[in-house]
Amino acid sequence: MHQPAPTDRLDDESARLAALRVLALMDAEPQQEFTALTTLASRLIGCPTALINMVDRDRVWITAGDVPGPRELRRDVAFCDRTIRTDSTVIIDDLAQDTEYATNPLVTEGGMRFYAGAPLHVEGDDGERHAVGTICVIDRTPRTLDPAEREALLHLATLAETLLASRRAAVRAVAIATRTEELLAEVARRDSIFRQAERIAMIGSWRLSVLDHTLTWSDNVFRIYGLPHGEQPPPSDRAIDFYPAAMRPRIGRMLDESIRRRRPFDFESDFHAADGTLRRVRSIGEPEIVDDRVVALVGVFMDMTERYALEQQLRRSADTDALTGLANRAAFDRTLEAAMARARQDGGPLMLALVDLDGFKAINDTLGHDAGDEVLRLTGAALTEPWLNGVFAARIGGDEFALVIEDPVIVADVDSLRDRVEAALRVTVESGGITMASGGSVGIAPFDANCASLREFARRADTVLYAMKRSRIGRQSARRAA
Repeated sequence: MHQPAPTDRLDDESARLAALRVLALMDAEPQQEFTALTTLASRLIGCPTALINMVDRDRVWITAGDVPGPRELRRDVAFCDRTIRTDSTVIIDDLAQDTEYATNPLVTEGGMRFYAGAPLHVEGDDGERHAVGTICVIDRTPRTLDPAEREALLHLATLAETLLASRRAAVRAVAIATRTEELLAEVARRDSIFRQAERIAMIGSWRLSVLDHTLTWSDNVFRIYGLPHGEQPPPSDRAIDFYPAAMRPRIGRMLDESIRRRRPFDFESDFHAADGTLRRVRSIGEPEIVDDRVVALVGVFMDMTERYALEQQLRRSADTDALTGLANRAAFDRTLEAAMARARQDGGPLMLALVDLDGFKAINDTLGHDAGDEVLRLTGAALTEPWLNGVFAARIGGDEFALVIEDPVIVADVDSLRDRVEAALRVTVESGGITMASGGSVGIAPFDANCASLREFARRADTVLYAMKRSRIGRQSARRAA
């Protein structure tokens, strides 16, 4: 694929590096929100490695991504250097054929063969947007990106830039809040600009006095709470009532711990505004210390509702089989691994049922793929009937499905479970005046301490499944012979 020609690195990167410094991400621990994006990038684009990197003058810091070894690279070795230099999306189908990277140790020794990266920008103090990092995917096999994968990379870059902008605003807001007593005059002069920034970034600032537990809010906190501006904020014990009941004790413990240990806190939660609107919010705070004594907690309060909804939508898209609406193979693997871990820990019941459709190929060959797709949709509906509520259903292959069962009542009667599932799988489809029937075979295996891995557990259920199929075929042959 044609790439823009790299330009020489600018000797003076002061504005770009200043914008990077504000984020405080160099040498920082992995951030949960960025890790979620790299996980989505890996699943949506189908590459084993996805990274979010911050690019300093001479080094690259891996901010998010599951990679072994050091999280720092020399910039002249990292592929993301070209993305920063060109300030554009870079896609290299085969690194071994690229004149710049063919002899790069990441290629010759690390085995990297494919790279696709998009620059991540933030606004600097000069008002200009600067490329401070990248979101990229890497593979050990040469490949390219189709239009949908390229679009997914660009959408994820946009979301990453939104998170960087929120982080930049939050860092700035916290810095301002902690210096309130020293910069009253400056805060007053910039109050109008700060209010505009709060509205744009959906962020408000707050202060909780340790002495009398009174709250002070900026206008945007009132807006997020759905309360009239200018009124006195509610008492702190009433303000916490806007959070779900299960979350309130945890918030109280975090505030107490922050005061006692003099350390910052950061949490995200559902939140019910005064009018009943469900929001998603994030609160970041830290102690305000005067004369070596904690006098208050100060911080920022952010409305994350739109970002959270987008993340959830992306996560659902990455985990859902589009045709049947069931979970896909990746979601099945994660769910079964978690269920096995729970069963090992608490000894609870766990069974795995594998389903293989009978007659599906004949329907596809005779009536066409539209009829085959209808069988798959009907199968998805059958595996989510109300009586299977609480059972995790997934499509794990073309006409292969799976059920992860932890309900003690369902687990107690395996024969009934198999009969009911097989009955639900018996469907008919019609096309061009021809009606054909489809059914399914079910193999169910229990989990025990000897199941060392997910694959071993699946093989057990698969062995039962094909024993059931052979038994059914044998009975059918005997009936025909009779």
